[in-house]
Amino acid sequence: MPRIPLDPNLVFIIFLPPLLYSAAWTVSWRDFRRNLLIIGLLAVGLVGFTVWGVAEFSDRFISALDWKAGFLLGAVLATTDAIAATSVAKSLGLPRRIVDILEGESLLNDATGLLALEMGIGLLQSGDLPTVQAGLAKLVYLIVGGLGIGLLMGLLVVWFERFVDNGPIELVLSLIMPYAAYLAGEEAKASGVLAVVACGLYVSRQSPKMFSPSVRIQVVGAWQALTFALNGIVFLLIGLQMPYVLAGIKGGYHMVTLVGYGLIFSVTLIILRMVWIAPSVWLTNLVHRMKGHPDDINQRETFVIGWTGMRGVIALAAAVSVPEVINGQEFGARNLIVFLTFSVILVTLVLQGLTLPSLIRALGLAGESGMEPEEREARLMALKEAVGYLEEGRRGKGEAYFHAYDDLIDRYEHRLAGLQEEDSEQGATKAQVYQELVHAARGALEAERRTIIRLRDEGAISDDVLRKMERILDLEESKYQIS
Repeated sequence: MPRIPLDPNLVFIIFLPPLLYSAAWTVSWRDFRRNLLIIGLLAVGLVGFTVWGVAEFSDRFISALDWKAGFLLGAVLATTDAIAATSVAKSLGLPRRIVDILEGESLLNDATGLLALEMGIGLLQSGDLPTVQAGLAKLVYLIVGGLGIGLLMGLLVVWFERFVDNGPIELVLSLIMPYAAYLAGEEAKASGVLAVVACGLYVSRQSPKMFSPSVRIQVVGAWQALTFALNGIVFLLIGLQMPYVLAGIKGGYHMVTLVGYGLIFSVTLIILRMVWIAPSVWLTNLVHRMKGHPDDINQRETFVIGWTGMRGVIALAAAVSVPEVINGQEFGARNLIVFLTFSVILVTLVLQGLTLPSLIRALGLAGESGMEPEEREARLMALKEAVGYLEEGRRGKGEAYFHAYDDLIDRYEHRLAGLQEEDSEQGATKAQVYQELVHAARGALEAERRTIIRLRDEGAISDDVLRKMERILDLEESKYQIS
């Protein structure tokens, strides 16, 4: 394989903003506010605890890493990546609150972790950590400045979107926004990470009123593919650096020794997270009870939160960003830091990622992966409102329109029957009728699809006509997939 030199600035400027923006887009603001205390304890407190713990461990057990280099390594490894954990959690029906906590932590600890990284590099350059007051002042400015810039950028894009209703143009705008927010935040010496997060949260909140249905389908689909591709490319590019990283590690370590260090560091990080999680959850439950919200996070959920401390793209990018030269001298521990980071990511993704489904089932936390109660209730209310609107419209029309209105009302009533509780024989019958309707509708759409493909193959219609009709059929079928 060719060696592809990887500039750290390339990772942070090209890959980080869209990945953060995509993650912020999917977060529920209501649930984020509800879990803000536990998210803050994990995104700020746990980051600091991890940095300190790794620094102390490195200073005592690895001769090539003193306390300062260990501090830097702790900052690199402090951020978690919730993509793998939340994808598994959602598929197994893990309580939504746990998923919200993991997603919120992953969003905010990027900023605190990168601040710790900046402090770690400064410690190696100057030899001193900033005072507590200076550190807090810097953190407050990063947070307030980043959030303010991100919200301003969000307001601008929402205002501009009022004048645009074109899928490709709006997709390009959505790609530009995370880069603009990140660069604006960095230019102001605030947190570009939080600027992207704030912008993504705000624009996502406004998107139901901002995007037309066709635009939303295009933008969401494109972003899903983009996020998947960017994650894969980052891992691939950094994986290609490993042979050169291993060759550059100073001290003549044997491969067995390096692998042992990687395993020990991985276990250390898991233990540090578990130790911090328990008192954080206890404090969160105490505050919620004082506020009259006794819905505690139980011990089983606490263990799952502790077990999902997987490292990912941000940790990789942070490791690559460690400078090779500090104060005019080669930083010999850099390649070891990169190797240990790669090892921790591999161990946490494989060990924790592969065991998470079994753990969730063993703890009895796996629920139904289908529709949540509040989603069912929202669908019922929306459909009833639509039926009421159609019935009101039918009364104001003549007989010539009755059949059209009856057809629409029948469709909505069938969808209502599919959502209503099947607590009676009649309810079960209605649900069965709806399921048969869905089966028949999908069969009819498939018949249409076979016909237009046959006409295209026979030369009766062009590929352009096929694609137009295919899009209509795809949109029609998507209604039955979400019902």
